[in-house]
Amino acid sequence: VTSAKSLLAVSVAKSLCTLADQLEAYRKRIGELFKNHPDHDCFGSLPGAGEKLAPRLLAELGSDRARFESHEALQMYAGTAPLTRQSGKSSVTRIRWLCNKTLRSTVHHWANLSRPSCAWAEVYYQQKKKSGMSHAAALRCLGQRWLKILWKMWQTGTTYDEALHTRNQVKHGSW
Repeated sequence: VTSAKSLLAVSVAKSLCTLADQLEAYRKRIGELFKNHPDHDCFGSLPGAGEKLAPRLLAELGSDRARFESHEALQMYAGTAPLTRQSGKSSVTRIRWLCNKTLRSTVHHWANLSRPSCAWAEVYYQQKKKSGMSHAAALRCLGQRWLKILWKMWQTGTTYDEALHTRNQVKHGSW
């Protein structure tokens, strides 16, 4: 049994090494394609997105800017917008399950990774936590904010400017 199982373990290890090499080549190709994409600067400027999440965000949104007519449409597609059901006097708000789950997961990770590098994102997250929200709910709210910013950047072809965003928050009395 031991010699048979050891042969199996060696075979599985060789398969995993081959798979690791293929994944590395795949990641390298994604990086090259992302670097040469016309929207590289827009998505590459997002705080916390980095070399892995920025290409994923770009791939999920695509190149057709008319695909999402508003930031609300993008938020619903990504699953960050809550789903509210009302009947009579009762109202129930729930997480949106019918959405692009890959994009929802990517936005969730991006929102969390943006907190250390973006002051307003951390403050916003902490305010949501203090109001009684769970970690996941606070990140969905932060992701909701980020998608609104990303949609505008994507539509105008601009890069992220934290100073401009902070000035706009102050100007409009945001949160």
